[in-house]
Amino acid sequence: MNLKSPNNMENTIKTLLYPLLCILISCGGATKENELNKEEIVPVSLIALQEGENGNPIQASGIFTTEDETILSFKNGGIIQQILVNEGDKVTKGQLLARLNMTEISAGLQQANLGLEKAERDYKRALQLFQDSVATREQLENAKTAYDVAIQQNKAAQFNLNFSEIRANNGGYVLKRFVNEGQTVGPGSPILQINGAGNADWKLKVGISDKQWTLLTIGDKALIETDLSPEKIKAQVFRKSEGIDPASGTFSIMLKLNSGQNLNLASGVFARAVIYPSKQVSGWSIPYDALLDGDAGEGFVFVTNDKKTVKKTKVELGQIGKDEILILSGLKNFTYLVISGSAYLKDGSKIKEVQKQHNPKN
Repeated sequence: MNLKSPNNMENTIKTLLYPLLCILISCGGATKENELNKEEIVPVSLIALQEGENGNPIQASGIFTTEDETILSFKNGGIIQQILVNEGDKVTKGQLLARLNMTEISAGLQQANLGLEKAERDYKRALQLFQDSVATREQLENAKTAYDVAIQQNKAAQFNLNFSEIRANNGGYVLKRFVNEGQTVGPGSPILQINGAGNADWKLKVGISDKQWTLLTIGDKALIETDLSPEKIKAQVFRKSEGIDPASGTFSIMLKLNSGQNLNLASGVFARAVIYPSKQVSGWSIPYDALLDGDAGEGFVFVTNDKKTVKKTKVELGQIGKDEILILSGLKNFTYLVISGSAYLKDGSKIKEVQKQHNPKN
C-alpha cells in the first residue's frame, strides 16, 4: 500500500477517526437523554389540612349616621326671606329654621277667604230661594257644590301658608345649608339638612360581601375604632339590608352603639369595625401564602397526599381574616397543603418537604 498517495492518506485518516467520532456522538446523545429524563424536585413546606368550625371576625369600614338625617324643603316655591341657622348649629324640635317671603302666599290665602265668603252667601241665598219655591233643586245643589269647593280651596291656602316655614322635625344639628336668603327656590328644593344627633342615637353603616352577610345575625357583637374616640366603641348588629347597594356593590349592615358610652361623634365620620359572627361555618383556615390567583370568591392551591407529587386544585373562598383565609370547599379529599414554594410548581410536579425557615427576632 502506498501511504504517500494522497488518496490513501485520506482513507487512512477516515478509518482512524470514524470510530472516535461515533463514540463522541454516542456519549453526547446519552448525556442529553439523561438531562431530559432528569426531573427537578422542588423543595416545599407543607401543613396538614384539618377541617373544622370557624367563626373568624369580619373587618369592615363605614361612616356614622343617626338614620334620621332629613333634608328639609318648602312645599311651595318662592323667595327665601330668612334662614335662621347655620351649619353646625344645634336645634330643638319645633324650632323655626327658615321662612319664605309671605306676600304672594298671603295674597293667595286672602283670595281663598274672599271666595269662601262669597260661596257661603250664594249658598244661603239659594237655600232661601229654594224654600220659597223660587230656585230649583239643581240651583241649590250647584250653590252647595261651589261652597264645598271654596272650603277646600281655603284649607289648601291655609296649608300652604303653614308650610311656608321650615321647623325642625327633631332635636339635633344642622348638617348642611344649601341656599341663602334672597334666593328663589322651587317646590321641594333642598334648603337644610339636619339629623337627630342630639338624641345620641348613633349608628355605623358598613358594607360587606354576600358571604359575610350570610354569617351575621342580629345581635352579633362588634368593636368600632375611630380617630374621634381614644377607646374602642362597643356595638352590635342592629339591622341587615335585604338587597345589594347598587352604588357600592355590597350589602349593608347597621351597627348600633351600646348605650352608656360617652361619645363625641359627628355625622359622616369614618370608622373601622370588627364584627364577631355567632354563626360558625365549616371549612379550612389556610395562610395567605398558600393561595394562588384569588378572584371573585375562587382561587387555586397546591395539595398532596403522598408528599411526593402535587395537584393544583380550585377552592372556594370564604371569610378573609387578618392572617388567614377560610376555604369553604375544594380540600375535602386532600391531606397536606403547600404553603411555600408554590411559585415553582405546576400540576404534577415532584416535591420534597423541607421545614420552613424561622427568622428569630433580634
